Formats: sequence, structure tokens, C-alpha cells
Amino acid sequence: MVDLAPLEIPEDGKLAVNITHFARALRKAGLKVGPGRGIDAVRAVEAAGFSEKRDFYWILHAVFVSRPEDRAVFAQVFRLYWRDPRYLEHMMSLMLPAVRGVQEDRRAAAAEKRAAEALLDGIAREAPETGEGDSDEVEIEADATATISAEERLRTLDFEQMSVDEIARAKRMISRLALPVRPLASRRTIADPEGRIADWRATMRQAMRRGGEMQALLTRKRRQRWPNLVVLCDISGSMSQYSRMVLHFVHAVANRKGAGWAKVHAFTFGTRLTNITRHLAQRDVDAALAAAGAEAQDWQGGTRIGTCLHAFNRDWSRRVMGQGAVVLLISDGLDRDPAADLAREMERLHLSSRRLIWINPLLRWDGFVPKARGIAAMLPHVDSFRAGHSIASLEDLGEAIGAARDAGEKERLMRLIGT
Repeated sequence: MVDLAPLEIPEDGKLAVNITHFARALRKAGLKVGPGRGIDAVRAVEAAGFSEKRDFYWILHAVFVSRPEDRAVFAQVFRLYWRDPRYLEHMMSLMLPAVRGVQEDRRAAAAEKRAAEALLDGIAREAPETGEGDSDEVEIEADATATISAEERLRTLDFEQMSVDEIARAKRMISRLALPVRPLASRRTIADPEGRIADWRATMRQAMRRGGEMQALLTRKRRQRWPNLVVLCDISGSMSQYSRMVLHFVHAVANRKGAGWAKVHAFTFGTRLTNITRHLAQRDVDAALAAAGAEAQDWQGGTRIGTCLHAFNRDWSRRVMGQGAVVLLISDGLDRDPAADLAREMERLHLSSRRLIWINPLLRWDGFVPKARGIAAMLPHVDSFRAGHSIASLEDLGEAIGAARDAGEKERLMRLIGT
């Protein structure tokens, strides 16, 4: 049996110092870690002890991770700092341009760029200069006339691939986005001297007051009404970073005056459905999302799309889907519920909405094929199927809402399912 007696950390040892530096790296990567957390981590390791790296990981995890969205960042920083002997080379490959050093073939995993940026803070990003006696010196010239600006690059960058600084700049860009909508023509009418609908009843009443003489033909026009926007956002583990950025966008739309929406309703779902509409009324986006995250206890957990849609259709559909509501469904479609139940709930949701738009981050892959059962069950019951992995894809939503015939990628993928 392994002895798990409390570990005594020597005063002149390096473990406590490394834990302190590890805490600083987590803070630079975006976690809310103060000096007290570093002291608590040293005490926790000393009190609990560990016999393998897995135990050491979870001890530090218990101390430093306080929000579900911090788990991916902690895992990457831990791997790079403690476990990977080639972490420095790999981090340099993530941070340096391809012409400057070693560049991995694969793209950075979720939160990996943020971890590399935190651990490389203070290290020059330029390649080391060669000495005067070097015969292998190569002068590289690049034509930058066709390069895109930093803001344009950020617009098309995948949310999962962003660093801490890029996420902060992306949130500021998202806060300026709008989602305009056209008004709907109501069957009700209102008096208007320039209207095109003859108001015979009012015309005759006016004539009767004047002895039966008809002096003018009164007219009316149709009233205009504004639809509701209903957002159903998947907050499961595979959607964590995307859903957080999309909710920033929803908050901006909900608080923008004159956008045209009668009201914006927002729900999150993972293993259960949570109504976060009241939290979006807060002007401060960070406070709003923090309150929403505290109420949604299933953040970054599993996914039961069919069960959550059933709860929405049963408890909320009649309350929020009036006035020709437009529904934005943000999810990757990876579900554990039976496909038949999911298809039935999607059909009911589709029939209740004027337009159902599915935003799926998986569409960022050029070779995306709807092989998952959940995606195949949901796809026939949406009006438009679009990507939602970048700022540019969120900007394109206005086109999908305004154009009734815009189906996005639905028709192409439906042909793949048919074959």
C-alpha cells in the first residue's frame, strides 16, 4: 500500500518556488489567482502529499480552479509547466512566426496559446541573432503589401485559438456588433391619411355627421410589430469557449437600443435548461455572465439536447415565442439523448418559431460531414445552418435573419445525409 503521509517540503527545496511560479503563470493566463492561492497550494501539497503526478494535478486543481471555464487553461498550463519535457520548444513554436523557428504541423489546442503566452511572458519573441562568423545567415524578405490588418485577422480567428489579449480585444469588437431585424406586418391596422387600405366604416361615420355628404375617403395602414429573439445556447464542455463569446454577443444585442427586437430571451443548456434572461439586463457584461454562470450549474458538463429542448417546449415556448419569434440555437449537436426524441423536439421548436437558425462551430472545418446522430436528427428541422466560431461568422447572422431564403450550409449537408 502506498504511504500517503503528509509531505514535508524542505525550506531550501524548489517545489514551493515552482508552485509559486506556476501560480503566476495561471494568473497571466487569465485565472483569478492571487498570492494567497499560491500559499494555499503549497500548504495543500504539504498536507495531502502525493505519490504520482495525477494526485499532484488534482491537489493544485482544487486550489486554483474556481470557475468551470478555467479547467482547460489550468490543464494546458499544468501540462506545459510540469509534465512535458519539451514544453519550451513547443511554446516557442506556438508564439513565433513560422519563418522564425520550429512550427508544429497541428494548430494550438483549446487554451494552449493562452498557456504558452503566460509561460513565455518576458521572453523575446524574435529569433536569436546569428554571430558575425556564421556562414548560414539567411536574409529573409517578405512582401507585406497583401497582408491583412490585425483587426481583420482577429475577425476570422477561431475563438478557441485566441490568446488572452486576443480574447479581450475580440470581446470589445463583439460589444459593438448589432443584429438588426425588420418589423413584421400585423393584421391590425391604424388610421393613416397616406395609408393604402380604405377605411369604409370611418368614412361613413364621418359622412353621417355631415348630413350624408362624403368629403374624403379615410384610409388606414397595417401596424408594425417587432419579433422576439430567443437564444438557446449549449454550455457543455465541447462548447465552453464558443458559448461564452456568443453570450457576449447576445448581451450586446439585448442592451442595444433601437435594434428592433421586442425582447431578447436567453437560455443555456447542458444537462438542464436555465433561463438567464434577467441577468442579461445588467449593463456590465462581466457581471451579467458571472451571474448567469453561477445560476447555470451544468456549465462545461455533459449534453442532453433533447431533454433540454423538451423542457423549453413544455415550460417556456408559449411565454416567449409569440410575435413571430426568431430562434438562435447555438450547439455542436453532439447529444446523448435518443435521436428520435431529439428530432421530435426540434420539429416542435421549428413549428413554434418564425425562423430557426442553428449556429454550429463545427462548420469551421472545410470537410465537415453530419455523421453524428444528433446532427442528422436536428438538421432537417432548421431554416438555416451556419458557422459560429469567429467574429465574422457572428456578423453574418444579420444576413441569415433578414434573408428568408438563406439556408446557409443546410442544403449541401442534407444532400450528404441523403447519400
